[in-house]
Amino acid sequence: MGGEGGGVLADWLVDLAEQNGYYAQTTSVPGVAQRTGATVYYLEMFPEAATPAGRMPVMALSPIPGDVDVVIASELMEAGRALQRGLVTADRTTFVASTHRVYSMTERTAMGDGRVSAEKLLAGGQAAAKQFVTADFAQLAETTGSLISPALYGALAATGRLPFTRAQFEDTISRGGVGVKSSLKAFAAGFDAAVQAMKPAAPLVVATPATPVPPVGPKLAALSMRIQSSFAAANHATLTAGILRMADYQDVAYAQRYLDLLQPLARALPVDAVIAAELMDETARHLALWMSYEDTVRVADLKTRRSRFDRVGGEVKLSQTQHLGINEFLHPRIEEIADTLPAGMGRWLLATPWARASVEPFTRKGRVVQTSSIRGYLLLYAIAAMRPLRPKSLRFEIEHQRINHWLGSIVRLAPTQAALALEVARAQRLVKGYGDTHARGWGNFEKIMAKLPQLQAMPQGSAQLKALVAAALADDSGQALDKLLAATV
Repeated sequence: MGGEGGGVLADWLVDLAEQNGYYAQTTSVPGVAQRTGATVYYLEMFPEAATPAGRMPVMALSPIPGDVDVVIASELMEAGRALQRGLVTADRTTFVASTHRVYSMTERTAMGDGRVSAEKLLAGGQAAAKQFVTADFAQLAETTGSLISPALYGALAATGRLPFTRAQFEDTISRGGVGVKSSLKAFAAGFDAAVQAMKPAAPLVVATPATPVPPVGPKLAALSMRIQSSFAAANHATLTAGILRMADYQDVAYAQRYLDLLQPLARALPVDAVIAAELMDETARHLALWMSYEDTVRVADLKTRRSRFDRVGGEVKLSQTQHLGINEFLHPRIEEIADTLPAGMGRWLLATPWARASVEPFTRKGRVVQTSSIRGYLLLYAIAAMRPLRPKSLRFEIEHQRINHWLGSIVRLAPTQAALALEVARAQRLVKGYGDTHARGWGNFEKIMAKLPQLQAMPQGSAQLKALVAAALADDSGQALDKLLAATV
Protein backbone atom coordinates (compact mmCIF):
# COMPACT_ATOMS: atom_id res chain seq x y z
CA MET A 1 0.00 0.00 0.00
CA GLY A 2 1.05 3.58 -0.49
CA GLY A 3 3.17 5.22 2.16
CA GLU A 4 4.72 2.01 3.47
CA GLY A 5 8.03 2.22 1.65
CA GLY A 6 7.23 -0.01 -1.31
CA GLY A 7 9.20 2.25 -3.62
CA VAL A 8 12.20 2.08 -1.30
CA LEU A 9 11.97 -1.71 -1.24
CA ALA A 10 11.88 -1.83 -5.03
CA ASP A 11 14.90 0.51 -5.22
CA TRP A 12 16.81 -1.67 -2.77
CA LEU A 13 16.16 -4.72 -4.94
CA VAL A 14 17.33 -2.92 -8.07
CA ASP A 15 20.49 -1.78 -6.30
CA LEU A 16 21.04 -5.28 -4.90
CA ALA A 17 20.86 -6.77 -8.37
CA GLU A 18 22.98 -4.15 -10.14
CA GLN A 19 25.71 -4.22 -7.51
CA ASN A 20 26.00 -7.99 -7.77
CA GLY A 21 26.14 -8.69 -11.50
CA TYR A 22 22.53 -8.47 -12.63
CA TYR A 23 20.51 -6.26 -14.91
CA ALA A 24 17.33 -5.04 -13.20
CA GLN A 25 14.22 -3.10 -14.09
CA THR A 26 11.31 -1.95 -11.92
CA THR A 27 7.93 -0.46 -12.74
CA SER A 28 5.05 0.66 -10.56
CA VAL A 29 1.32 1.05 -11.05
CA PRO A 30 -0.17 3.36 -8.39
CA GLY A 31 -3.61 2.62 -7.00
CA VAL A 32 -6.44 5.15 -6.86
CA ALA A 33 -6.08 5.41 -3.07
CA GLN A 34 -4.70 3.38 -0.21
CA ARG A 35 -7.69 1.10 0.25
CA THR A 36 -9.33 1.22 -3.18
CA GLY A 37 -6.18 0.02 -4.92
CA ALA A 38 -2.65 -0.60 -3.70
CA THR A 39 0.47 0.42 -5.59
CA VAL A 40 1.95 -2.60 -7.37
CA TYR A 41 5.72 -2.66 -7.84
CA TYR A 42 7.08 -5.14 -10.38
CA LEU A 43 10.73 -6.05 -10.81
CA GLU A 44 12.70 -8.31 -13.13
CA MET A 45 16.40 -9.14 -13.02
CA PHE A 46 18.70 -11.11 -15.31
CA PRO A 47 22.37 -12.17 -14.81
CA GLU A 48 24.88 -10.17 -16.85
CA ALA A 49 27.05 -13.28 -17.27
CA ALA A 50 24.24 -15.07 -19.12
CA THR A 51 23.75 -12.20 -21.59
CA PRO A 52 25.35 -12.62 -25.06
CA ALA A 53 27.90 -9.94 -25.96
CA GLY A 54 26.32 -6.83 -27.43
CA ARG A 55 22.84 -7.86 -26.40
CA MET A 56 20.51 -6.66 -23.64
CA PRO A 57 17.68 -8.59 -22.03
CA VAL A 58 14.12 -7.45 -22.80
CA MET A 59 12.14 -7.18 -19.58
CA ALA A 60 8.41 -6.99 -19.03
CA LEU A 61 6.59 -4.01 -17.53
CA SER A 62 3.99 -5.93 -15.56
CA PRO A 63 3.59 -9.38 -13.99
CA ILE A 64 2.05 -12.23 -15.95
CA PRO A 65 -0.17 -14.64 -13.98
CA GLY A 66 1.54 -17.99 -13.56
CA ASP A 67 4.99 -16.57 -14.30
CA VAL A 68 6.00 -14.84 -11.04
CA ASP A 69 8.79 -16.17 -8.81
CA VAL A 70 8.32 -13.98 -5.73
CA VAL A 71 5.29 -12.03 -4.47
CA ILE A 72 5.49 -9.75 -1.40
CA ALA A 73 2.33 -8.37 0.21
CA SER A 74 2.45 -5.72 2.93
CA GLU A 75 -1.03 -6.54 4.29
CA LEU A 76 -3.21 -9.64 4.35
CA MET A 77 -5.98 -8.32 2.11
CA GLU A 78 -3.35 -7.32 -0.45
CA ALA A 79 -2.12 -10.91 -0.28
CA GLY A 80 -5.65 -11.96 -1.16
CA ARG A 81 -5.67 -9.57 -4.12
CA ALA A 82 -2.46 -11.17 -5.40
CA LEU A 83 -4.08 -14.59 -5.13
CA GLN A 84 -7.18 -13.31 -6.94
CA ARG A 85 -5.07 -12.02 -9.82
CA GLY A 86 -3.38 -15.42 -10.23
CA LEU A 87 0.10 -14.10 -9.43
CA VAL A 88 0.80 -16.89 -6.94
CA THR A 89 1.26 -20.44 -8.26
CA ALA A 90 2.17 -23.68 -6.53
CA ASP A 91 4.89 -24.66 -8.99
CA ARG A 92 7.14 -21.62 -8.60
CA THR A 93 6.02 -18.74 -6.35
CA THR A 94 7.55 -17.82 -3.01
CA PHE A 95 4.88 -15.77 -1.25
CA VAL A 96 5.85 -13.42 1.60
CA ALA A 97 2.90 -11.76 3.36
CA SER A 98 2.30 -9.74 6.51
CA THR A 99 -0.58 -11.08 8.56
CA HIS A 100 -1.80 -7.73 9.95
CA ARG A 101 -4.99 -6.14 8.62
CA VAL A 102 -5.90 -2.61 7.52
CA TYR A 103 -9.64 -2.87 7.00
CA SER A 104 -11.11 -1.60 3.77
CA MET A 105 -13.97 0.91 3.69
CA THR A 106 -16.48 -1.77 2.69
CA GLU A 107 -15.40 -3.89 5.65
CA ARG A 108 -15.79 -0.95 8.02
CA THR A 109 -19.21 0.19 6.78
CA ALA A 110 -20.91 -3.22 6.57
CA MET A 111 -24.13 -3.56 8.60
CA GLY A 112 -22.73 -6.69 10.28
CA ASP A 113 -19.24 -8.08 10.59
CA GLY A 114 -17.98 -7.30 7.10
CA ARG A 115 -14.40 -8.39 7.71
CA VAL A 116 -12.88 -10.84 5.27
CA SER A 117 -11.77 -13.94 7.15
CA ALA A 118 -8.03 -13.84 7.87
CA GLU A 119 -8.05 -17.62 8.26
CA LYS A 120 -9.42 -18.09 4.74
CA LEU A 121 -6.84 -15.69 3.29
CA LEU A 122 -4.02 -17.55 5.03
CA ALA A 123 -5.38 -20.92 3.94
CA GLY A 124 -5.63 -19.67 0.36
CA GLY A 125 -2.04 -18.47 0.41
CA GLN A 126 -0.81 -21.76 1.85
CA ALA A 127 -2.64 -23.72 -0.82
CA ALA A 128 -1.60 -21.52 -3.75
CA ALA A 129 2.10 -20.89 -3.09
CA LYS A 130 5.13 -23.11 -3.43
CA GLN A 131 6.56 -21.44 -0.33
CA PHE A 132 4.39 -19.32 1.97
CA VAL A 133 6.12 -17.15 4.59
CA THR A 134 3.96 -15.13 6.99
CA ALA A 135 4.42 -13.05 10.12
CA ASP A 136 3.12 -9.77 11.51
CA PHE A 137 5.83 -7.71 9.84
CA ALA A 138 3.96 -4.47 10.64
CA GLN A 139 4.31 -5.20 14.36
CA LEU A 140 8.01 -5.96 13.88
CA ALA A 141 8.43 -2.64 12.09
CA GLU A 142 6.69 -0.76 14.89
CA THR A 143 8.76 -2.51 17.54
CA THR A 144 12.00 -1.61 15.76
CA GLY A 145 10.93 1.98 15.02
CA SER A 146 10.97 1.52 11.26
CA LEU A 147 8.67 0.94 8.28
CA ILE A 148 7.42 -2.43 7.12
CA SER A 149 9.57 -2.45 3.97
CA PRO A 150 12.90 -3.39 5.61
CA ALA A 151 11.14 -6.12 7.62
CA LEU A 152 9.73 -7.60 4.41
CA TYR A 153 13.16 -7.18 2.78
CA GLY A 154 14.67 -9.24 5.60
CA ALA A 155 12.00 -11.92 5.15
CA LEU A 156 12.78 -12.11 1.44
CA ALA A 157 16.48 -12.56 2.22
CA ALA A 158 15.64 -15.39 4.63
CA THR A 159 13.72 -17.34 1.97
CA GLY A 160 16.92 -17.85 -0.04
CA ARG A 161 14.96 -17.43 -3.24
CA LEU A 162 17.27 -14.73 -4.61
CA PRO A 163 20.94 -15.57 -5.36
CA PHE A 164 22.38 -13.11 -2.86
CA THR A 165 23.78 -13.39 0.66
CA ARG A 166 22.39 -11.73 3.77
CA ALA A 167 25.43 -9.43 3.82
CA GLN A 168 24.68 -8.30 0.27
CA PHE A 169 21.10 -7.50 1.25
CA GLU A 170 22.30 -5.49 4.25
CA ASP A 171 24.92 -3.64 2.21
CA THR A 172 22.12 -2.31 0.00
CA ILE A 173 20.43 -0.72 3.03
CA SER A 174 23.72 0.80 4.16
CA ARG A 175 24.33 2.31 0.73
CA GLY A 176 20.95 4.05 0.94
CA GLY A 177 22.27 6.22 3.74
CA VAL A 178 18.83 7.08 5.21
CA GLY A 179 17.52 5.52 8.41
CA VAL A 180 20.18 2.85 8.16
CA LYS A 181 20.27 1.84 11.82
CA SER A 182 16.51 1.35 12.25
CA SER A 183 16.17 -0.28 8.82
CA LEU A 184 18.88 -2.82 9.60
CA LYS A 185 17.19 -3.56 12.90
CA ALA A 186 13.84 -4.15 11.15
CA PHE A 187 15.62 -6.21 8.47
CA ALA A 188 17.07 -8.49 11.15
CA ALA A 189 13.69 -8.85 12.86
CA GLY A 190 12.01 -9.73 9.56
CA PHE A 191 14.78 -12.20 8.71
CA ASP A 192 14.48 -13.99 12.04
CA ALA A 193 10.67 -14.06 11.86
CA ALA A 194 10.78 -15.61 8.39
CA VAL A 195 13.31 -18.24 9.49
CA GLN A 196 11.00 -19.13 12.37
CA ALA A 197 7.96 -19.23 10.07
CA MET A 198 9.67 -21.62 7.67
CA LYS A 199 10.39 -24.20 10.37
CA PRO A 200 8.12 -27.26 10.32
CA ALA A 201 5.10 -26.55 12.48
CA ALA A 202 4.64 -28.62 15.61
CA PRO A 203 1.25 -30.32 16.09
CA LEU A 204 -1.15 -27.69 17.35
CA VAL A 205 -3.09 -28.44 20.49
CA VAL A 206 -5.81 -25.87 21.00
CA ALA A 207 -7.22 -25.40 24.47
CA THR A 208 -10.05 -22.97 25.00
CA PRO A 209 -9.14 -20.92 28.08
CA ALA A 210 -11.83 -19.85 30.48
CA THR A 211 -12.73 -16.19 30.15
CA PRO A 212 -11.26 -14.40 33.15
CA VAL A 213 -13.55 -12.30 35.32
CA PRO A 214 -12.42 -8.65 35.01
CA PRO A 215 -11.52 -6.93 38.29
CA VAL A 216 -13.90 -4.34 39.74
CA GLY A 217 -13.33 -1.40 42.07
CA PRO A 218 -14.87 -0.83 45.49
CA LYS A 219 -17.92 0.99 44.07
CA LEU A 220 -18.97 -2.13 42.18
CA ALA A 221 -17.96 -4.66 44.84
CA ALA A 222 -21.55 -5.16 46.04
CA LEU A 223 -22.79 -5.79 42.49
CA SER A 224 -19.92 -8.21 41.92
CA MET A 225 -21.01 -10.17 44.98
CA ARG A 226 -24.58 -10.17 43.68
CA ILE A 227 -23.39 -11.68 40.39
CA GLN A 228 -21.57 -14.45 42.24
CA SER A 229 -24.57 -15.30 44.40
CA SER A 230 -27.44 -14.88 41.91
CA PHE A 231 -26.05 -16.02 38.55
CA ALA A 232 -24.31 -19.14 37.24
CA ALA A 233 -20.51 -19.17 37.34
CA ALA A 234 -20.38 -19.61 33.54
CA ASN A 235 -21.83 -16.11 33.13
CA HIS A 236 -19.76 -14.23 35.72
CA ALA A 237 -17.20 -12.85 33.26
CA THR A 238 -19.81 -11.42 30.86
CA LEU A 239 -21.98 -9.99 33.63
CA THR A 240 -18.99 -8.36 35.32
CA ALA A 241 -17.93 -6.81 32.03
CA GLY A 242 -21.53 -5.61 31.70
CA ILE A 243 -21.64 -3.77 35.02
CA LEU A 244 -18.27 -2.19 34.30
CA ARG A 245 -19.60 -0.92 30.99
CA MET A 246 -22.80 0.40 32.58
CA ALA A 247 -20.92 2.24 35.31
CA ASP A 248 -18.60 3.78 32.73
CA TYR A 249 -21.54 4.74 30.52
CA GLN A 250 -23.77 6.16 33.26
CA ASP A 251 -23.24 5.31 36.94
CA VAL A 252 -23.39 2.53 39.54
CA ALA A 253 -27.19 2.75 39.76
CA TYR A 254 -27.35 2.02 36.04
CA ALA A 255 -25.17 -1.05 36.54
CA GLN A 256 -27.61 -2.22 39.21
CA ARG A 257 -30.49 -1.66 36.80
CA TYR A 258 -28.65 -3.86 34.28
CA LEU A 259 -28.65 -6.79 36.72
CA ASP A 260 -32.26 -6.10 37.70
CA LEU A 261 -33.30 -6.46 34.08
CA LEU A 262 -31.52 -9.81 33.78
CA GLN A 263 -32.92 -11.30 37.01
CA PRO A 264 -36.24 -12.49 35.45
CA LEU A 265 -34.31 -14.35 32.76
CA ALA A 266 -32.16 -16.07 35.40
CA ARG A 267 -35.37 -17.50 36.88
CA ALA A 268 -36.77 -18.57 33.48
CA LEU A 269 -33.71 -20.33 32.03
CA PRO A 270 -34.13 -23.87 30.66
CA VAL A 271 -32.96 -26.89 32.64
CA ASP A 272 -30.08 -27.71 30.26
CA ALA A 273 -27.08 -25.95 31.84
CA VAL A 274 -25.16 -25.50 28.57
CA ILE A 275 -28.09 -23.91 26.72
CA ALA A 276 -28.96 -21.83 29.77
CA ALA A 277 -25.41 -20.48 30.06
CA GLU A 278 -25.31 -19.56 26.37
CA LEU A 279 -28.70 -17.86 26.46
CA MET A 280 -27.80 -15.80 29.54
CA ASP A 281 -24.37 -14.91 28.15
CA GLU A 282 -25.72 -13.71 24.80
CA THR A 283 -28.59 -11.79 26.39
CA ALA A 284 -26.29 -10.16 28.95
CA ARG A 285 -23.81 -9.15 26.27
CA HIS A 286 -26.39 -7.68 23.92
CA LEU A 287 -28.26 -5.98 26.75
CA ALA A 288 -25.05 -4.23 27.79
CA LEU A 289 -24.55 -3.04 24.23
CA TRP A 290 -28.13 -1.81 23.94
CA MET A 291 -28.15 -0.03 27.31
CA SER A 292 -24.96 1.81 26.31
CA TYR A 293 -26.51 3.11 23.10
CA GLU A 294 -24.65 5.87 21.29
CA ASP A 295 -26.11 9.33 21.78
CA THR A 296 -24.64 12.82 21.59
CA VAL A 297 -23.61 12.65 25.25
CA ARG A 298 -21.73 9.37 24.74
CA VAL A 299 -19.98 10.60 21.60
CA ALA A 300 -18.88 13.81 23.31
CA ASP A 301 -17.71 11.86 26.37
CA LEU A 302 -15.54 9.46 24.35
CA LYS A 303 -14.03 12.22 22.24
CA THR A 304 -12.92 14.28 25.26
CA ARG A 305 -11.31 11.51 27.32
CA ARG A 306 -7.62 11.76 28.14
CA SER A 307 -7.15 8.14 27.05
CA ARG A 308 -8.28 9.06 23.53
CA PHE A 309 -5.73 11.86 23.24
CA ASP A 310 -3.05 9.49 24.53
CA ARG A 311 -4.08 6.79 22.07
CA VAL A 312 -4.09 9.12 19.05
CA GLY A 313 -0.76 10.57 20.14
CA GLY A 314 0.69 7.09 20.33
CA GLU A 315 -0.65 6.16 16.91
CA VAL A 316 0.99 9.17 15.24
CA LYS A 317 4.13 8.82 17.41
CA LEU A 318 3.76 12.31 18.87
CA SER A 319 6.99 13.73 20.26
CA GLN A 320 7.47 16.28 23.03
CA THR A 321 8.24 18.97 20.44
CA GLN A 322 5.08 18.41 18.37
CA HIS A 323 1.52 19.69 18.73
CA LEU A 324 -1.42 17.35 18.08
CA GLY A 325 -4.50 18.75 16.35
CA ILE A 326 -7.67 16.61 16.23
CA ASN A 327 -10.60 17.71 14.08
CA GLU A 328 -13.98 16.05 14.57
CA PHE A 329 -16.66 16.15 11.89
CA LEU A 330 -20.06 16.30 13.59
CA HIS A 331 -23.44 16.33 11.88
CA PRO A 332 -26.27 15.92 14.42
CA ARG A 333 -29.79 15.76 13.00
CA ILE A 334 -32.78 17.35 14.68
CA GLU A 335 -33.73 13.88 15.92
CA GLU A 336 -30.42 13.60 17.85
CA ILE A 337 -31.02 17.03 19.37
CA ALA A 338 -34.56 16.09 20.43
CA ASP A 339 -33.33 12.75 21.82
CA THR A 340 -30.92 14.57 24.15
CA LEU A 341 -33.61 16.84 25.58
CA PRO A 342 -35.99 15.89 28.43
CA ALA A 343 -38.64 13.52 27.05
CA GLY A 344 -41.52 16.03 27.02
CA MET A 345 -39.46 18.78 25.47
CA GLY A 346 -38.01 16.41 22.86
CA ARG A 347 -41.45 15.21 21.77
CA TRP A 348 -42.65 18.84 21.62
CA LEU A 349 -39.73 19.83 19.37
CA LEU A 350 -40.39 16.97 16.94
CA ALA A 351 -44.17 17.56 16.90
CA THR A 352 -44.19 21.36 16.61
CA PRO A 353 -43.72 22.57 13.02
CA TRP A 354 -42.49 26.07 13.83
CA ALA A 355 -40.01 24.74 16.40
CA ARG A 356 -38.60 22.22 13.92
CA ALA A 357 -38.39 24.90 11.26
CA SER A 358 -36.40 27.09 13.64
CA VAL A 359 -33.84 24.39 14.52
CA GLU A 360 -33.47 22.44 11.27
CA PRO A 361 -31.50 25.14 9.36
CA PHE A 362 -28.66 24.65 11.87
CA THR A 363 -28.55 20.89 11.19
CA ARG A 364 -28.36 20.86 7.39
CA LYS A 365 -24.58 21.01 7.29
CA GLY A 366 -22.04 19.33 9.49
CA ARG A 367 -19.39 21.24 11.33
CA VAL A 368 -15.77 20.64 12.24
CA VAL A 369 -14.89 20.86 15.93
CA GLN A 370 -11.24 20.83 16.96
CA THR A 371 -11.21 18.96 20.26
CA SER A 372 -7.52 19.76 20.70
CA SER A 373 -8.42 23.46 21.05
CA ILE A 374 -9.81 24.95 24.26
CA ARG A 375 -13.01 26.14 22.59
CA GLY A 376 -13.72 22.84 20.83
CA TYR A 377 -12.87 20.77 23.88
CA LEU A 378 -15.10 22.80 26.19
CA LEU A 379 -17.98 22.56 23.71
CA LEU A 380 -17.92 18.76 23.73
CA TYR A 381 -17.09 18.63 27.43
CA ALA A 382 -20.27 20.60 28.16
CA ILE A 383 -22.33 18.09 26.16
CA ALA A 384 -20.65 15.17 27.93
CA ALA A 385 -21.46 16.82 31.27
CA MET A 386 -25.17 16.26 30.51
CA ARG A 387 -24.78 12.58 31.46
CA PRO A 388 -26.69 12.90 34.78
CA LEU A 389 -29.68 14.19 32.77
CA ARG A 390 -29.67 11.22 30.38
CA PRO A 391 -32.28 9.11 32.29
CA LYS A 392 -34.83 11.91 31.75
CA SER A 393 -34.10 12.22 28.02
CA LEU A 394 -36.42 11.23 25.18
CA ARG A 395 -33.90 8.74 23.79
CA PHE A 396 -33.53 7.00 27.16
CA GLU A 397 -37.29 6.62 27.46
CA ILE A 398 -37.63 5.20 23.95
CA GLU A 399 -34.67 2.82 24.16
CA HIS A 400 -35.71 1.35 27.49
CA GLN A 401 -39.25 0.77 26.28
CA ARG A 402 -37.76 -1.19 23.39
CA ILE A 403 -35.34 -3.04 25.68
CA ASN A 404 -38.13 -4.12 28.02
CA HIS A 405 -40.19 -5.48 25.12
CA TRP A 406 -37.17 -7.37 23.72
CA LEU A 407 -36.27 -8.86 27.10
CA GLY A 408 -39.88 -9.79 27.71
CA SER A 409 -39.89 -11.88 24.52
CA ILE A 410 -36.69 -13.67 25.55
CA VAL A 411 -37.98 -14.45 29.06
CA ARG A 412 -41.28 -15.73 27.65
CA LEU A 413 -39.57 -18.04 25.13
CA ALA A 414 -36.69 -19.24 27.32
CA PRO A 415 -38.40 -22.14 29.20
CA THR A 416 -39.90 -23.87 26.13
CA GLN A 417 -38.17 -22.43 23.02
CA ALA A 418 -34.65 -21.65 24.14
CA ALA A 419 -33.16 -21.81 20.64
CA LEU A 420 -35.61 -19.20 19.38
CA ALA A 421 -35.01 -17.07 22.49
CA LEU A 422 -31.27 -17.20 21.76
CA GLU A 423 -31.79 -15.88 18.22
CA VAL A 424 -34.06 -13.11 19.55
CA ALA A 425 -31.22 -12.10 21.89
CA ARG A 426 -28.71 -12.11 19.04
CA ALA A 427 -31.01 -10.09 16.80
CA GLN A 428 -30.15 -7.05 18.92
CA ARG A 429 -26.96 -6.62 16.89
CA LEU A 430 -29.13 -4.98 14.25
CA VAL A 431 -29.69 -2.02 16.61
CA LYS A 432 -26.47 -0.02 16.72
CA GLY A 433 -24.85 3.27 15.88
CA TYR A 434 -26.72 6.53 15.66
CA GLY A 435 -28.39 8.70 13.05
CA ASP A 436 -29.34 6.99 9.79
CA THR A 437 -27.46 3.81 10.72
CA HIS A 438 -29.49 3.39 13.90
CA ALA A 439 -32.78 4.22 12.17
CA ARG A 440 -32.13 1.66 9.44
CA GLY A 441 -31.12 -1.03 11.92
CA TRP A 442 -34.12 -0.42 14.16
CA GLY A 443 -36.45 -0.55 11.16
CA ASN A 444 -35.08 -3.96 10.19
CA PHE A 445 -35.33 -5.18 13.79
CA GLU A 446 -39.00 -4.15 13.96
CA LYS A 447 -39.81 -5.94 10.71
CA ILE A 448 -38.21 -9.16 11.96
CA MET A 449 -39.77 -9.05 15.42
CA ALA A 450 -43.19 -8.58 13.83
CA LYS A 451 -42.75 -12.11 12.43
CA LEU A 452 -42.01 -13.60 15.86
CA PRO A 453 -45.55 -15.00 16.45
CA GLN A 454 -45.30 -16.87 13.15
CA LEU A 455 -41.79 -18.08 13.89
CA GLN A 456 -42.92 -19.51 17.23
CA ALA A 457 -45.31 -21.83 15.41
CA MET A 458 -42.65 -23.04 12.95
CA PRO A 459 -40.54 -26.17 13.68
CA GLN A 460 -37.42 -24.37 12.41
CA GLY A 461 -38.37 -20.96 13.74
CA SER A 462 -34.94 -20.28 15.27
CA ALA A 463 -33.14 -21.09 12.00
CA GLN A 464 -35.54 -18.88 10.08
CA LEU A 465 -35.01 -15.97 12.49
CA LYS A 466 -31.25 -16.40 12.17
CA ALA A 467 -31.60 -16.27 8.38
CA LEU A 468 -33.69 -13.09 8.58
CA VAL A 469 -31.08 -11.34 10.70
CA ALA A 470 -28.34 -12.45 8.30
CA ALA A 471 -30.34 -11.05 5.39
CA ALA A 472 -30.77 -7.72 7.21
CA LEU A 473 -27.02 -7.52 7.74
CA ALA A 474 -26.23 -8.50 4.16
CA ASP A 475 -26.99 -5.17 2.48
CA ASP A 476 -27.93 -1.58 3.27
CA SER A 477 -30.87 -1.46 0.89
CA GLY A 478 -32.98 -3.98 2.82
CA GLN A 479 -33.99 -5.79 -0.36
CA ALA A 480 -32.62 -9.15 0.79
CA LEU A 481 -34.55 -8.89 4.06
CA ASP A 482 -37.79 -7.82 2.38
CA LYS A 483 -37.55 -10.73 -0.05
CA LEU A 484 -37.02 -13.25 2.74
CA LEU A 485 -39.75 -11.71 4.89
CA ALA A 486 -42.20 -12.07 2.02
CA ALA A 487 -41.33 -15.77 1.78
CA THR A 488 -41.79 -16.33 5.53
CA VAL A 489 -45.38 -17.44 6.01
